[in-house]
Amino acid sequence: MIQTKSAPLSESKMASTQKQRIGVLTSGGDAPGLNAVIRAVVKAAGRRGWEVLGFNDGYEGLLEPVRYRVLDSANTTGILTLGGTILGTVNKGRFAAKVGAGEVKQIDPAVLMAAKETCSELGLSGLVCIGGDGSLTIAQQLFEIGVPVVGVPKTIDNDLEATVATFGFDSAVVTATDALDRLHSTAESHRRVFVLEVMGRHAGWIAVHAGIAGGGDVILIPEIPWTFEGIVKKIQEREARGRHFTLVVAAEGAKLPSGKVVTRDATAKNAEIKLGGVGEYIAEELQRRTQKECRFVVLGHLQRGGAPTTFDRLLATRFGVHAVQLIADGTFGHMVCLRPPDTVNVPITQAIHKIRTVPPNGDVIRTARALGIGFGDD
Repeated sequence: MIQTKSAPLSESKMASTQKQRIGVLTSGGDAPGLNAVIRAVVKAAGRRGWEVLGFNDGYEGLLEPVRYRVLDSANTTGILTLGGTILGTVNKGRFAAKVGAGEVKQIDPAVLMAAKETCSELGLSGLVCIGGDGSLTIAQQLFEIGVPVVGVPKTIDNDLEATVATFGFDSAVVTATDALDRLHSTAESHRRVFVLEVMGRHAGWIAVHAGIAGGGDVILIPEIPWTFEGIVKKIQEREARGRHFTLVVAAEGAKLPSGKVVTRDATAKNAEIKLGGVGEYIAEELQRRTQKECRFVVLGHLQRGGAPTTFDRLLATRFGVHAVQLIADGTFGHMVCLRPPDTVNVPITQAIHKIRTVPPNGDVIRTARALGIGFGDD
């Protein structure tokens, strides 16, 4: 267990400045692969003779009382396979920048300047910020006042523009696919309709990939309008073929036919609304319409937890190494991204505030339709 070490700035000034020193932090929601990025940053920086400071609790660790720990090969050994983040993370507080789809707020200038002061007094020559759209928005605001930041994209929804994939997504898909595998047998045994609710606020990547890989029959995503009649039609078609069960995969952000999303907290202010409940809503309505027994399962944060898959470990490691290279090159205000077969980088401004959604007529959707999978729109 790595112990948290807090140090007043007065003490940090006394620290040796012989070595080049960089910082790393994780912000926003957790995802499998965060620790793999941290490990890669530490190992790549260590081979250059640099010192790495890991800030606790995201950007909040940059503010008084400043909270960080020195990271090295000894205290990061074995974290490659760990889920979560050894540094901790938050998605609220003084650095909350995301307030809705494409909506952000400017962080208090005094807060930004306090963070800059910390980076300056600690002698950081670069700060690796690992996070999603909101976290990278904060990184950009820090960069604009002179903090040497480098971004590493993280979101299990896989909805960040400028990168083909983000780590954590593959792990989430594996979890959702495993759930469908398990639901398949119980649904068939009891001749039930099961609705599996997965994450996907604005984009249905998890629902589509898991739905296809897990043998789903209906997939509901934010990008494709659907109706209950369309789902019932698919259920009836399966019944006519002697298939007396149906698996429905629904992204949490899949809009109802009315155009509304189902939320758990409709009164949230100055923050993104908490989605959740669409699976239950759909199951209840389908049972009323079909008279078949319908059940729902919500995966929720199960998709965020656990060890990262091989793909996510490799991608996170490549991102971490590339981030260190950007600092060495003096290329700040950029985000690492995947452009197969290479990892490259783009200005953070090209990656934030742009949601990468599932193309309704793209190859993945065409593949699903060719298999007979419904999207509730026919």
